[in-house]
Amino acid sequence: MSDFEIIVIGGGHAGIEAALAAARLGHRTALLTLSIQNIGKMPCNPSVGGPAKGIVVREIDALGGQMPVTADATALQFKMLNTAKGPGVRALRVQSDKIAYGKMMQEVCLHTPHLTVIEGMAVELCAQNGKVSGVRLKDDTFLSADIVILTTGTYMAGLNMISSEVVPGGPDREETTADLSASLRQLGIRTFRLKTGTPPRVLTASIDFSKTIPEPGTEKFAAFSETTKSIRPFDQQVLCYQTWTTPETHEIILANLKKSSMYSGVVKGVGPRYCPSIEDKLVRFSDKPRHLLFLEPESLSMDTTYVQGFSTSLPRDVQEKMTHTLPGFEHCVIKKYAYAIEYDAVDPIQMKPDLENRIVENLFTAGQVNGTSGYEEAAGQGILAGINACMKLEGRKPLILKRDEAYIGVLIDDLTTKGTKEPYRLLTSRAEFRLLLRHDNASARLMEKGHEIGLISEERWAGHCEKMEKLKDLKDHLKELKFRLDDPSVQEAFAGFPCEHRSVSGYDLVHQPGVTSSSLLKLAGEEMDEAICENCDIELKYAGYIEKAKREAVKLREMDDIELGSTFNYDEVEHLSIEGRQKLMQYRPLTMGQASRISGVNPADIAVLAIALKQGKGRRI
Repeated sequence: MSDFEIIVIGGGHAGIEAALAAARLGHRTALLTLSIQNIGKMPCNPSVGGPAKGIVVREIDALGGQMPVTADATALQFKMLNTAKGPGVRALRVQSDKIAYGKMMQEVCLHTPHLTVIEGMAVELCAQNGKVSGVRLKDDTFLSADIVILTTGTYMAGLNMISSEVVPGGPDREETTADLSASLRQLGIRTFRLKTGTPPRVLTASIDFSKTIPEPGTEKFAAFSETTKSIRPFDQQVLCYQTWTTPETHEIILANLKKSSMYSGVVKGVGPRYCPSIEDKLVRFSDKPRHLLFLEPESLSMDTTYVQGFSTSLPRDVQEKMTHTLPGFEHCVIKKYAYAIEYDAVDPIQMKPDLENRIVENLFTAGQVNGTSGYEEAAGQGILAGINACMKLEGRKPLILKRDEAYIGVLIDDLTTKGTKEPYRLLTSRAEFRLLLRHDNASARLMEKGHEIGLISEERWAGHCEKMEKLKDLKDHLKELKFRLDDPSVQEAFAGFPCEHRSVSGYDLVHQPGVTSSSLLKLAGEEMDEAICENCDIELKYAGYIEKAKREAVKLREMDDIELGSTFNYDEVEHLSIEGRQKLMQYRPLTMGQASRISGVNPADIAVLAIALKQGKGRRI
């Protein structure tokens, strides 16, 4: 018998969700981390959520994950984003207390049954006959396992860089090793170099906030987890602030550009497109007179502020000069200098949709090691990797989320069909069905799956079913609820509507701009849970668009139901474009739907493939 059924390498956000999911499903699981204090660490932004990302956290909650619970419990500020825009882009973001967040995650991991936390460094992934056998540690200890989940984040062959100064290390110059990724390459797994970075941390007391713009949170109740019943009161929430770069800032940066790790040739990996360093912003967006920066508190137990948007790898003396040019930072004290970090990642094209590696059986990968960026993307992959590792052990069908079911599904589908050459960031624009993938309906989309898997308790499932029944009852009740538009109280409440001597149902009125089911119920002397009312309003007001999106999703699913398989012989298919054939043979899509989403495979190639399938060509080899 193996030492463990599942070993998770890495205690970051992906590793936490993978390990907890596996342990909570009753499997003997080990979480291997360099240090217990590193579990749940936030080496970059002290926040959780944001556009698209916040919806991922809601999806993790619906599947039974931990990030949403911990984020709610340790948040310093809650803010609903894009409330003036359509429901497809609304999302929650919380400013986190990074110290409290990490401590809570450590306590949860240390006290979860079936989960053993081990301090140590993995230096070799071991496999026999193309199948995982275990992990070898730096002290030469061998831990055998049936399945290994790799969630090493930015720790594999990490390099910290400030200008020409290059020091081996993970985040904050912590211990790193090149041996683990070397062992992956020996097993035939491709790796590539990526780069990310962080901004300086500044002594909060040294900032003159009177020269900045306050950014308060949202006063109404909002939470990631449906199990959260109370949050930090609004009057106790901590303010964030905005400031901006100045012409003097730009002058200093551009004059020292060649001293940056990126522009001096030190950096070999590809950096993030959607979260570039400040020097990269100035080069790419040279027409912009200034760039917005966000000032975020890191923890109530720390007097430091994170300067979001000011990531750099310029020398320390240059960082001092450029930081002092920011409004409010004239006399600031830098507590921690910015740095860039380069690391090994695994080419995600080698990954199946269930996150198992195609080359080495029983190896699952999740998080930044798959080429993604962000805590939320990592956690979303982590819980799926943990679930699917258990599904394989139990001989059950893996959980593969469709593009119309979850942002997590969009993320994994993009990685496995398109790959990435840069740190992948989830955006609402990547989801063609974002009106179906909303903040308000995450539980309706995914909680049944979480319950079937075993991560959602019977009590919580019953509460969800009750909520869905109330939503249905509210819609039915609005159809029965009648209002006369010539009634003075109705006219006062809904000024601007045509005044006719006729009765109109609440169901019809809700479709009108500015009318909500909550206001109608109030007019009738009734009330209902605000979250249910908001969900009802969205589904009724956007019903036409939602139905159209569902029809399009059905077409996509039909394409995904047409199987190609990993051994499909494309040489038998005539008239494929040269690029299309090359890409299909490289990526080996499992379905026609996946094939259609590969860059370089055009609609004509898909039509040719469809004809070949009907003719029985491309048989398995």
